[in-house]
Amino acid sequence: MSDITASAPARSNLFSSFSVRDAGTLIGLILIVAVFAVLVPGFVSERNLINILQQSSINACLALGMTLVIISGGIDLSVGPTAAIAAVLSATLLVAGYPVPIAILAGLGIGAVCGVVNGVLVAYVGLQPFIVTLGTLSTYRAIALIYTGGNPVLGIPQGFRSIFNGSVAGIPNSVIIVTCVAPAAWVLLKKTPIGEYLLAVGGNEEASYVAGVPIAMTKITAYVISGVLAALASLILIGRLGAAEPILGNLWELDAIAAAAIGGASLMGGKGSIVGTILGAIILGAMRNGLTLMNVQAFYQLLATGLIILVAMIIDRLTRGRG
Repeated sequence: MSDITASAPARSNLFSSFSVRDAGTLIGLILIVAVFAVLVPGFVSERNLINILQQSSINACLALGMTLVIISGGIDLSVGPTAAIAAVLSATLLVAGYPVPIAILAGLGIGAVCGVVNGVLVAYVGLQPFIVTLGTLSTYRAIALIYTGGNPVLGIPQGFRSIFNGSVAGIPNSVIIVTCVAPAAWVLLKKTPIGEYLLAVGGNEEASYVAGVPIAMTKITAYVISGVLAALASLILIGRLGAAEPILGNLWELDAIAAAAIGGASLMGGKGSIVGTILGAIILGAMRNGLTLMNVQAFYQLLATGLIILVAMIIDRLTRGRG
């Protein structure tokens, strides 16, 4: 009991430091928007700002799950292939005439299964998260390709598409979905025991074990949530496109890690922010939107994403060093 009591001030300080980091991330977003507003006519128009939020919604879903995994001290490189499996499974069920709710639940369910596999290999087999998810990255991608024969699944019904690609009062449904998922993730992290467990395991796994924290369950939960949110992101995308590709989700893990890192998550574990992750996803979306409007080639955008991750990690290292 004394150990848990002693750790309470540390958690309080951690949360207060998150709010300061979130403020810095918000200032960074404002500066990026201000720069593009000067360089790109119409960048701050209502239509383009809504477009940025819509484009950011997929990465936001991925990054929220990635943030929880990173906080627990892990990493999930398989989110893209997980999304691909969920997409092609849901799409084939829809094309075959199954009800929309069944197809949605099947997609989310297979995402959870992928997360369970990752979590079990990390928590019970004792493999390193990087190695596990690097292996499942290839495995899940191969499964999606084998399942479809390498062909896209076309003809997704309009009823499904209207759920994920429609809008309410001019706000895209994908944005509304994220505004529901993000508060749920925030509550999970800050107001439930599992949130405390995630922070404790990522911060000091050995001390967490001594304190009686269910380490295996905590890690598996993080990967399951990541898998489900990757599947949700894929449903948003195929609802927008009207088709599912087995190669869907290529390099999605890079975007998700970048958004989490920009938002203050540390790849060393024990640190992360739901608000910061959402702001990080919007920053990436705004940056890519602005660069696209400026006719900057896509590989320069990829370069910018990589540099952002490196800068975020350097900032985190320096911040920890001062601590």
